[in-house]
Amino acid sequence: MIAPLSALRRKPRRRFYGDGILGGLLLLMVIIPALLAPWLPLPDPLHNDLAAAFLPPGGRHWLGTDQLGRDLLSRILSGTRLSLMVVLLAAVIAAAIGSLLGMIAGYLGGWLDALIMRLMDIQLAVPFILLILLVMALFGATLSNIILIMGVTSWAIYARVARAKTLEIRELEYIEAVKAMGFSTPRILLRHVLPNLMTPLLVLLTLDIPRLMVLEASIGFLGMGIQPPTPTLGNLIGEGRSYMLLAQWLVLYPGLAIAALMVGCNLLGDSLLRKTHTRLD
Repeated sequence: MIAPLSALRRKPRRRFYGDGILGGLLLLMVIIPALLAPWLPLPDPLHNDLAAAFLPPGGRHWLGTDQLGRDLLSRILSGTRLSLMVVLLAAVIAAAIGSLLGMIAGYLGGWLDALIMRLMDIQLAVPFILLILLVMALFGATLSNIILIMGVTSWAIYARVARAKTLEIRELEYIEAVKAMGFSTPRILLRHVLPNLMTPLLVLLTLDIPRLMVLEASIGFLGMGIQPPTPTLGNLIGEGRSYMLLAQWLVLYPGLAIAALMVGCNLLGDSLLRKTHTRLD
């Protein structure tokens, strides 16, 4: 028996709502405890207790302790909070730079468009991880340096999306109308073009955050990110890899936190993308 047309139309909607809810739940499961960690009755993540080194999960230490007797749950929550701050600030910087350059390239065109596109090609041709490691080696692995370089090296994908959308928007009749009214180019871009870019850029932001998470974790894993004893998810895995045969939980639980954040962002981003396409259809 053939299902009615209304039932067939409901399946995609249920799918993206289901994926979005699952992704949101995964994110909340990690983010809410990380944000509330300073007010929870947990040990200090920097407190050493050598007598309690390598305690397995259970008892007072729910996720066990590390090689210096520090509570792993406290360190994961603290590291998650710091890693999220780095990634979100870097994503905002990248989105701001890329959106501005993409709008300018798409709206003005000409030699300025060609120049921005060539800069975009150069930026995409250079491997992110090598450039970031070079900057960290030259200027130091400070928090501000990490956020800045991650943001500055990630603008190209936002610029590409913003440029493509701006090329469509500038041909619309209401843009021609505001031009005829004598509105300046900055006013047109900020008041009439940018609001139409927000939806695709927000969807791109949710899909780009997992990449930045892996990038930040990779820097920490290689020892070029925020330095111990301050925990991040990357340097927790980097510290724990030397003790994997003795204490597997030192790598397992930070890895699960990264996986939950990545899967949650991807599911949420995919659901938003499908929802956007459904509205356009």
